[in-house]
Amino acid sequence: MSDPPAWGFSAGPAAQAATALLIAAIGLLTGRVDIALLSLPLTVAAALTRARRRLPAGGDAIDLEIEATPDGRLTYRLAITAPPGADAAILQCRIAGGPVRTCAIACPVGAPVTGTVSARHSGPQEPIAVDCQFLWTGGLLGPLPAAPVSARRAIAPARRPLGRLPLPRRLAGTVGGHDSIRPGSGGEFRDIHPYGPGERLRRIDWKASARHGQNAGDLYVRRSHAEADATVMIVIDSRDDVSERLAEWGSEGPAPEGISSLDLAREAAASLAEAYIGAGDRVGLRDLSSHRRMVGHSGGRQHLWRLLRTIELTAAVDTEGRRALTPTIPPGALVYLLSTVLDDEMLPLALTWAANGHRVILIDTLPPAREEGSRRSERIAHRIVMMERADRLATLAAGGVQRLAWSEPDGLPLSARLALLGRPPRRLASAEVTR
Repeated sequence: MSDPPAWGFSAGPAAQAATALLIAAIGLLTGRVDIALLSLPLTVAAALTRARRRLPAGGDAIDLEIEATPDGRLTYRLAITAPPGADAAILQCRIAGGPVRTCAIACPVGAPVTGTVSARHSGPQEPIAVDCQFLWTGGLLGPLPAAPVSARRAIAPARRPLGRLPLPRRLAGTVGGHDSIRPGSGGEFRDIHPYGPGERLRRIDWKASARHGQNAGDLYVRRSHAEADATVMIVIDSRDDVSERLAEWGSEGPAPEGISSLDLAREAAASLAEAYIGAGDRVGLRDLSSHRRMVGHSGGRQHLWRLLRTIELTAAVDTEGRRALTPTIPPGALVYLLSTVLDDEMLPLALTWAANGHRVILIDTLPPAREEGSRRSERIAHRIVMMERADRLATLAAGGVQRLAWSEPDGLPLSARLALLGRPPRRLASAEVTR
């Protein structure tokens, strides 16, 4: 904390100056010079007090530490070192974006001030911000710091267990946990085929050779599907963060209560990354608003940790006046697009990916709307926005983009709706398989 300025401000000189001004005004209005002259002693006293009261220089410090508890809460520890001669410390605290609370602590401050904060949202946030002023005898107040003392923290999103998962239309790689359409080894039975160059002798099916062979040298082998892995790209549209309460739409920063669209996006991205990497697939991450949040597709536990950490740090970025970025998608990848679909920026991206042969699944991250506390004009505007959004969803569906609402208050559970997407569509070739 920087040193306070040499001159302090006190309520005493201000009161004296106000009283002197009032007496002088009464004397002038009534034409009484003797009454007006009574203001001179008060004016001189206020000037002398203003000139002689000085703040002690330096000696104060504020340290704020935050730690996460196993139950998902945050504990803070505020250590205050008061300057010499200070009688009290006046704290103005804003906890979890709530109202400012003021309290006074007598100096010298003994034990650190501790408390617990509930993490209402995932992602980067400022759980607590503190302004501290010191009070000396006579009502002399020190200045507020240039900026509140705060500690930022990235809260990990919850991860939901997922069952059957969709796969891309084409699998890649030579090892993995899924059966591709290519003949190979390690997978399920494919067919009986005549023996040819390069076939392994141990794959000869002697019973099939005896049944189907026309000559003594005709041999048949059992072929199986080759094992392969899937490439999954998670694309997050972090250009806005929409609350479930209509009254909070358009406000800056995360909503003080309830869930937001980025809460659902971070939860969906983390759950999908953990599930696919756990199955041996390769997962990458793209962000439509920031080049810094780009993670290449790979697998393994270390890569999962890198993905989860990047997802934790995902926050809304002000992209007003700028177009959404166009991320590069590997050939044949399954694309998960996490978006609220509140504008047209992501429509050409999703339709282009689907037209290029990618399987595109839209994870709808718009939370169910809550109208309590909203005005009539806000409810009307919400209906208009939802009608425009319905047109966009219809356009995406016509272009081959599948939709999955991550937060659905009614209907099938998430695992069941995801399992329906995991079933191979009848109109697709047998190349698309599922767990």
